[in-house]
Amino acid sequence: MVKLIEMMLKEKLITKDAISVLVRSRPPKKISFSNLILAEMIDLPTVESFLVTKIRKGVITLSHLEKIEGINITPIIEKVAKELKIEYIDLDDIEIDMRLFSQVPYKQLLKFNIIPVEQNELNVLIVFDDPLDLAAQDVIQRLFPRKPIRIAIAKPQQIRAHLQRLEINESIKGLVSDIRKDLNQETVVGNYDEDESPAVLKLIDIILKSAIFIGASDIHIEATEKSCIIRVRVDGILRQSFTFDGDIFNPLASRMKLLSSLDIAEKRKPQDGRFSATVVGKEFDFRVSTLPTIFGESIVLRILDKSKAMIRLEDAGMSKHCYTKFSEAIKVPYGIVLVTGPTGSGKTTTLYGAINAIKDVKDKIITVEDPVEYQMPGLQQVNVKESVGLGFAAALKSILRQDPDKIMIGEIRNQETLRIAIQAALTGHLVLSTLHTNDAISSISRILDMGIEEYLVSGALVAIQAQRLVRKICKHCKKPSILDPLLYKEVESYLPENPIFYKGEGCKECGHTGYSGREMIAEVLTISETLARMIAKVASKEDLTKQALEEGFVTMFEDGIQKALDGKSTIEEIFRVARL
Repeated sequence: MVKLIEMMLKEKLITKDAISVLVRSRPPKKISFSNLILAEMIDLPTVESFLVTKIRKGVITLSHLEKIEGINITPIIEKVAKELKIEYIDLDDIEIDMRLFSQVPYKQLLKFNIIPVEQNELNVLIVFDDPLDLAAQDVIQRLFPRKPIRIAIAKPQQIRAHLQRLEINESIKGLVSDIRKDLNQETVVGNYDEDESPAVLKLIDIILKSAIFIGASDIHIEATEKSCIIRVRVDGILRQSFTFDGDIFNPLASRMKLLSSLDIAEKRKPQDGRFSATVVGKEFDFRVSTLPTIFGESIVLRILDKSKAMIRLEDAGMSKHCYTKFSEAIKVPYGIVLVTGPTGSGKTTTLYGAINAIKDVKDKIITVEDPVEYQMPGLQQVNVKESVGLGFAAALKSILRQDPDKIMIGEIRNQETLRIAIQAALTGHLVLSTLHTNDAISSISRILDMGIEEYLVSGALVAIQAQRLVRKICKHCKKPSILDPLLYKEVESYLPENPIFYKGEGCKECGHTGYSGREMIAEVLTISETLARMIAKVASKEDLTKQALEEGFVTMFEDGIQKALDGKSTIEEIFRVARL
């Protein structure tokens, strides 16, 4: 970085005065491209053009770009590809032909940082970390003597990630070979049964263990045109963990269906099942869903830890002002409190935390859920079964005859359920439930759009919490960071003077993502008397927002910005989940 700044000085792209401005500022600012751009000492196109030229001349490589803070390197790599007249490939957007990997020794792939992508009748496409490394190109060309290689480039970080996954595949190559032997033997004998291969059971064990070890919430087993791909969802983000040849999918899928008591012969209809297994000494439930696709099936396993302790509301990661407002809301004797957000935003966990905080031996608490994920002592929990006519509305009608004090509804899906919930809230019950809306104030419009009268809504609503889950910066590789100049300008109005941001560099502890674990960002709208009157008069969203802000309402985006300033997450992560 220092050498590049010196080169820019020598080429008179920046001046010594510009450097002095950064050094003399209080506190002194780091000498970086990002800070020079923010100080308007140089513009972004000039920096990009300078870096492209240095890469094309071999002064620096693509890997050096990753060390430059606060600059988006994707446009630079795309320009390098254009200058060299080669392809730029986003490795996350294409399917890699696994059969090509067997033709290149893993040590060679690692040595030259390359990924064989695909081959056609004319050539073999190879992604290189360094497109100017002619020695590497010669070595790889000798491995494909019948076809010329076609050079492409990608982000070095993507290449490393794919090579790491390939290393895992190398370690279980013998197991995959055993599965093929088992299948071939069964076919020869004439008693072919895809699920009987003992190697398949070992492979499933490895898949489950590896997912649980890294804290995954879901496992996705997918059939594609060329391969069988295993992906896991960690901290809300999918990451690829295994890639096998396509012939491994059928025995793997059949065994999964057997474990879940599903019909292995049925591949045209979706199926749902579940199984339990002890992994690394702990008992887990796995909810299994299958879905027919054009290349086979998609199988998704939701991982439920039976021994997982109920999260306390104060440990959910709420900001102090959100926790205070929400805690006060759930202590009211009657009314409806809603938790809103998209799927996977932690709504159900918040409801469990709320019930845990208010449960008392003096109160009868009944929940209706689809399904009951965690069993809690002291509650009556009802599992929805649409197949026998026990939906949310039907269950709720019966619950009201059970003399409850507090009711939790897993999700409000239709007008009938919402109307019963509001009537219950108006007749002396505290009702907690979830709704799918983007923010707290939008929930009011959504409820009215569902056909509920304004006077009922204004009388029943106590508070609405909207929330998202953001990834936390890994504490093992956390370090101060410089924000991208374009991003900085977007959030400048929310920032104090001389803000400090952080990021995770990426390490083994966080799977080289820079993030580990998740935390909530939220906004809590308490329905004051003024807001209730405005709802009854069908005030616009703009007017409701204006009044809420006057009463001290803090938006979810602002809450997220504060989490980034506190060093808990990054601005990029806040934008990913909370920018409306």
